[in-house]
Amino acid sequence: MHKSNFVIFLAELAGTFGLLVATTGSIVYDGSIGGVLGIGFIVAMHFVGISLMIILFGKYSMAHFNPAVTVGLFAAKYIPAKQLPLYVSAQAIGALLGSLFVKYVLGDYANLGLNSPNYLYAPSLFFVVEILATMFLMGSILIAINVRHLQLVFISIIISGTVALDVYFLGPISGASMNPIRSLMPSLFTNMTGDLWLYWTAPFIGSIIVAMVFNRMSRKKIL
Repeated sequence: MHKSNFVIFLAELAGTFGLLVATTGSIVYDGSIGGVLGIGFIVAMHFVGISLMIILFGKYSMAHFNPAVTVGLFAAKYIPAKQLPLYVSAQAIGALLGSLFVKYVLGDYANLGLNSPNYLYAPSLFFVVEILATMFLMGSILIAINVRHLQLVFISIIISGTVALDVYFLGPISGASMNPIRSLMPSLFTNMTGDLWLYWTAPFIGSIIVAMVFNRMSRKKIL
């Protein structure tokens, strides 16, 4: 592994760790005190935590922290195929360490922040909603990184703000994971894997759709 790839690996590992602690940790902490802080606290911690991780590590790895984003950026021709295992392995290790930290430091509450769709709705609806949530995320990423001279702090606000809005408005329907690895680790630790079919399909579909649209628009702009 070249030094540059090693830096990417460490940045993705640390950033994904921080993402898991912020996103699932906020749910677990709220659960540990009886849910008194509610959705406002959880959404705020998503925004703050993801913003901070992007600011800290974005210049090293582009701050994917999410296999669906990695695949989307590959499809949009931002990273080569040979880097896919590098990113995904770092994300998996970071997410594993993040869930371990949440469980043994914050406590075993609220199913460790497990994503869950709302089965009051039809599975077809929350599947589509999860695709849409990921499309909003992937779209915000591609827009943010293509605005000229946009500082990293503003990129972080755009992306983390999109995640926070997705969680607030779409979370009650689909769980608003947008991130397969963020959903995987709490599922494995709680042995509640029944919804992984959703979080390991819809986010990839959403990110690839946006990447394909981006590629098409880019070609038209060039022509």
